Amino acid sequence: MTKTQALPFLTLPAVIRESARKYGPHVAFSHVNGGRDVTYQEAIQQVDAITAYLEAHGIVPGDKVALLGGNSTHWSLVYFAITSMGATVVPILPDFTPGEVENTLAHSEARALFVSRELVRKVEHIQLPALSWHFSLDDFSCISGTEAVPFRDSARPASQYVVQEEDLAAIIYTSGTTGNSKGVMLSHRNIVFNAVQSGLVHPVNTGDRFLSILPLSHTYENTIGLILPIMYGSRIYYLGGPPTPNLLVPALKKVKPTVMLTVPLIIEKIYKAKIQPLITKNKMMRHLYAVSPVRKGINRLFGMKLKKTFGGKLKFFGIGGAKLNGCVENFLIDAQFPYAIGYGLTETAPLAAGFGPSGARWQSTGPAIRDGQLHIHNPDPKTGEGEIWVKGDHVMQGYYKNPEKTTEVITPDGWFKTGDLGTLDSDGYLYIRGRLKNMIVGASGENIYPEEIEAIINNFNHVVESVVIEKKGKLVALVHFNQDELEKKYHHFKSEIKDYLDSRKNELRKELLAYVNSRVNRFSRLQIVLTHTEPFEKTATKKIKRFLYTTE
Repeated sequence: MTKTQALPFLTLPAVIRESARKYGPHVAFSHVNGGRDVTYQEAIQQVDAITAYLEAHGIVPGDKVALLGGNSTHWSLVYFAITSMGATVVPILPDFTPGEVENTLAHSEARALFVSRELVRKVEHIQLPALSWHFSLDDFSCISGTEAVPFRDSARPASQYVVQEEDLAAIIYTSGTTGNSKGVMLSHRNIVFNAVQSGLVHPVNTGDRFLSILPLSHTYENTIGLILPIMYGSRIYYLGGPPTPNLLVPALKKVKPTVMLTVPLIIEKIYKAKIQPLITKNKMMRHLYAVSPVRKGINRLFGMKLKKTFGGKLKFFGIGGAKLNGCVENFLIDAQFPYAIGYGLTETAPLAAGFGPSGARWQSTGPAIRDGQLHIHNPDPKTGEGEIWVKGDHVMQGYYKNPEKTTEVITPDGWFKTGDLGTLDSDGYLYIRGRLKNMIVGASGENIYPEEIEAIINNFNHVVESVVIEKKGKLVALVHFNQDELEKKYHHFKSEIKDYLDSRKNELRKELLAYVNSRVNRFSRLQIVLTHTEPFEKTATKKIKRFLYTTE
């Protein structure tokens, strides 16, 4: 018996078909604000109909089919249809610029594109030799190209497709913090193996309700927010738009999700806007909060309110994509909020390490996933710090059409070099220090980690976010202050508000400089703090695109 036969779930068509068999009448997909619920049995029928539509237009196994749109039932169904016929899906992030979209389509040599109505404007001008069709993600009609046949719900594929675990399932182009967008090749085994192991971190079942708020075109939401719940018969809800407070708050009340996947920025914003002001509102509260047992009691009360805000049924609040602020994590621990941390990259499909709500260790990302390996390469003898390497069935096949870069990051014996620096404790729990490329080497050869300095800066009053860079041998902090918050606080200055806020920001910069430098080692002290007037540009997982600011 081959491994494929022994492990039938390690292809995407096996996942959707087995789930349709097991959970047929259960609802698989719902939209928060209207739209028809789709059961597992209806989902497989739709997948077959979309496959037949692609087949009629000459799409064959190995072809690349791109997918551009916000999270929706149709996005998920098209994803399964493409991969079920042995073609390769190319998910495109909705916030890609028209130029990035065109580059992705050209580099991947996509033969067809499914695009949602609101994003058609990004592709109207694109004409590429390989791209024969633009299909609507809203109703599956043909937008451009010669339509062979209209889409029919009742259509079934003419061919039977045999998809192997090592077949290429997806090419994912990341808009990274370094500015180098590469096509990550993930096999069926990479993705499904990772979903299986994610389910061991926190088991899910038919009673779970996932509220999907991160882009499905990102591996994090795709593997853990789509493949995992489908594998175990859960129900997925889509917002129908970006997760703004106006959409998210009523959705939480309506859906009462049991599982959500987020990035640190979301919970950190909630903490700074809702929790921190209550803690610091007066001298007595600050005094009480300084006493450990009292602090825990206060945080427990705030935690109960926070759980209610999220619908009251939350069992798993997954946080990934970047390091969580330590003060916020302390609050979540005291509050007994069901948070979980994961670490990984698109290249690891994505989860490489993680813990569930019961396994929290402050500032750790948890141990390696089951049947995966973590290794600290060439650790510093004193600190134990070194580059994090990952090995297992979740490691990508390589970068599309870039064998040189692939050879750089994957060793001959299968270790993937993440480019992240970290340590492992005696129990195998991973602790991230920062990106190897971001590390600044001080004048005397000391390692300076910008992310650790930024974490301190971001705890300072009125700071929204920051970037620490090296400029002419000096450590410089670019800081974005909360303009609305400052205007509200100092509104009584009325006509002089702009001049006063400018002077207040100057004072804040000086206070911030003293605040940070009293909390870091001597070689990590800042020399300059500059105000950055606009929010920093970010990736899909809300990490700052650092490369845009390193030359400022």
